[in-house]
Amino acid sequence: MEATLEAIKRETRGKNEARRLRAAGKIPAVVYGAQKEGDAIANVPLAVDPKPLLRILHSSSGVNTIITLKVDGAGDARVLVKDFLLDPVSHSMLHADFVRVNLERRINVTVPIVIKGEPRGVKVEGGVLDFVHREIELQTLPLEIPNSVEIDVSNLGLNDAVYVRDVAQGANWVPVSDVDMMILHVITPRLVEEPAAAEGAVAAPVATTAEPEVIKKGKTDKEGEAAPAAKGKDKK
Repeated sequence: MEATLEAIKRETRGKNEARRLRAAGKIPAVVYGAQKEGDAIANVPLAVDPKPLLRILHSSSGVNTIITLKVDGAGDARVLVKDFLLDPVSHSMLHADFVRVNLERRINVTVPIVIKGEPRGVKVEGGVLDFVHREIELQTLPLEIPNSVEIDVSNLGLNDAVYVRDVAQGANWVPVSDVDMMILHVITPRLVEEPAAAEGAVAAPVATTAEPEVIKKGKTDKEGEAAPAAKGKDKK
């Protein structure tokens, strides 16, 4: 995924400049590195609006988004977010670092793993899906970075597993993570045994409810006078 971000070149640095920028709704930033082979490495201080940058970081491609930095008076630069700093209380962005990328050179990135479907070993055989590693490190060209690596687990049975080598087959990227690294597997659920009662332990008596007193209604005699009510059972 690609995105565009406006930037202004800064002529001054320091804490006072940073506070002034944040008061104006911007944050200090720096872009590092060289754009192409043979270019001189130049670290340029910038000022950017944190709101569109946060939207980029919260997108599906996140920190792997190729950003075109449109620097006022200094041309464009293709970059990735290298690092950023958030306020620990308000979580607002305080600073950002970018690194230039050569679009013709492979780079190493970390990509999340997304599972699709429900394993047969879970649905039919009563197993449990154990998601061991949720990210994979890979090498690819900047414009071919996948948003995620998707794994269809529908046909996995009990004790089946998926390794890095399985998902790398036919991909347009090369794994950096160990090819023998297990990503997920379907396992038999563990049974939790209840602890046996201690020898000689006496079971607690079962509480009983006292039988309620029953009062019978007296019968009416022929003369219309009610007979006195019978006494209830005496409690023992």
